[in-house]
Amino acid sequence: MRKNNVAVAMSGGIDSSVAAFLLQKKYQVFGLTMSLGPFHKQAVERAKIICNRLKIPHYIIDLQKEFQKEIINPFIKEYCQARTPNPCVWCNQRIKFGYLLKAAQKLGANYLATGHYARLRLETLNLKFQILKKAKYKKRDQSYFLYRLSQKQLKKTIFPLGNMSKTQVEKIAIQNNLCFKNQEESREICFIPDNDYRKFLENNSSCFKHGHIKDLKGNILGEHKGLPFYTIGQRKGLISGSKFPLYVVQIKVKENTIILGPEKSLYKKQLVVKNITWTNNQFPVEIKSGLIKAKDITTKIRYRHCPSQISKILLAQVGPGQVKIEFKKAQRAITPGQSMVIYKGEQVLGGGIID
Repeated sequence: MRKNNVAVAMSGGIDSSVAAFLLQKKYQVFGLTMSLGPFHKQAVERAKIICNRLKIPHYIIDLQKEFQKEIINPFIKEYCQARTPNPCVWCNQRIKFGYLLKAAQKLGANYLATGHYARLRLETLNLKFQILKKAKYKKRDQSYFLYRLSQKQLKKTIFPLGNMSKTQVEKIAIQNNLCFKNQEESREICFIPDNDYRKFLENNSSCFKHGHIKDLKGNILGEHKGLPFYTIGQRKGLISGSKFPLYVVQIKVKENTIILGPEKSLYKKQLVVKNITWTNNQFPVEIKSGLIKAKDITTKIRYRHCPSQISKILLAQVGPGQVKIEFKKAQRAITPGQSMVIYKGEQVLGGGIID
């Protein structure tokens, strides 16, 4: 392969470090690290150390302004609208495989590699499309976070860890001095200290207004501290003295009200997703024409969600860029703002934002 310059997105973590180590054997490799803010300082320093150990060039790309605009500000805005966003999804599309990929190409890279656990396969019929697939080891699969990547992005991407287990990766890291003493897994949301998003929102927004907590009949049960403190399906931190468990079943933004109900109220059979995107633009046509049957499709409505079968998928019946999904079985705690990802077997078809 003549086009063999590969940039590896280095985070200082084990996964990206092993990805760079493996690719060194086949390609000309250099490390690329995003500088995203003060919270990211240790990651940058560790990535530099790893690149020195691997004896590969290392570049730091300052994306603090872009990250604030594209990820942090929308994250705060979504919570203030009582939605529960997934910033990693947007970061992959706009930052890593957006700004960082462009920076890699300017530095001479033909491809950008990351430590994501996912797989790519060239579509065998006409070799025009990259098919995004789940990782071989499902416990580590991260294809959920990559569903918004376009064909243009996927064609410039390499996932070296897609066929590997975390145990295999850790073993390689230890054997080749690619990790640090007492190194922990990366934080769930990198820009939030201690994963305390409520404290982060309090310090960075002014949308915390007290309001009523009501039951399904409209009776006032208590007072809430601000809508961003709550999410669909939440049970903790609500009210005390109830005879049976109550959960957040609805959040009314205009009324600044939290609605509680029994767990059975959390189960719904339908949802609507917006900002729909397809990894291969043929999928809407194939669904409409019946080439892809609803019975062959599963979806995940959150990262840790067990894939669920659907009974019906309706295109363009709600609005442009929207899809209506009907499940075979009612799903628990469908949450606005989260991503719903659509699969056919192990293949990622696309997905959208739950509306």
